[in-house]
Amino acid sequence: MTDTWMIRNLRAVRGRAYPRVIGLSREPSWIFFGIVLPLFTVAAYVYVYKFMDAKPEFIGYVVLGGAMTAFWLNVLWSMASQLYWEKEIGNLQLYLIAPISRMSILGGMAAGGLVETTFRASSTLALGIVAFGVSMTLSDPLMLVAVFFVTMVALYGMGMMLASLYLLLGREAYHLSQLLMEPVYFVSGFYFPVRYLGFWVAAGASVIPITLGLDALRQIFFESATGDAFLSVTAEVGILAVLGVVFMFLAKYSLDYMERLGKTTGRLTLRWQ
Repeated sequence: MTDTWMIRNLRAVRGRAYPRVIGLSREPSWIFFGIVLPLFTVAAYVYVYKFMDAKPEFIGYVVLGGAMTAFWLNVLWSMASQLYWEKEIGNLQLYLIAPISRMSILGGMAAGGLVETTFRASSTLALGIVAFGVSMTLSDPLMLVAVFFVTMVALYGMGMMLASLYLLLGREAYHLSQLLMEPVYFVSGFYFPVRYLGFWVAAGASVIPITLGLDALRQIFFESATGDAFLSVTAEVGILAVLGVVFMFLAKYSLDYMERLGKTTGRLTLRWQ
């Protein structure tokens, strides 16, 4: 019985990951715009830093941050809003009656989105390095893998939690996505080290996993980034690991709450909706 349940959920993960992975070759124009458009924002910050005669490392910070925006956008639009859009097109009831865990559905979306987004982010990073002459050195490959892994687990765990929240909020999901986009760019330090916002602002922004993940990646890729860092890489990895566990737990709780709400009230939005 356990094996059958496990196989069903693994198939659900594969089924939901497949369209996102195969979609890389279905619409080439999306790949082009997903890779090239972030470079325009990066270029604006690069030329501002050059005008200010900032340290060369700041150009590298911007290029790396611009590449990482792909992950935040993927979580915001392809994870957090997903259950709401599935409800709108009539697929959500199929997910709810399927004999599988709802976590496996979101896990498959996260796995497929991670493959797609990693390709786009790495391509944007490569183009940015070439276009702006950024010099980067990989000081610790194993730590890089660890930082990337715990960041993505925590970040997509947050996306799973928001998926249920967005569904509960109903039609406000789209507006919430729009609301969160630019403020997160700022407080998470996508285009400058978050340390310069002050300790308490940086500490508050650390609830968003990509804040600490990006700060740690900069320390790994740039030797002089230690002076601009908020915390040490080791401390940030530990905090991200804790955030990953917390967000996964909250995602499971919110999904269960969503199901209970549907079974007891016959609806999936809050009462004031």
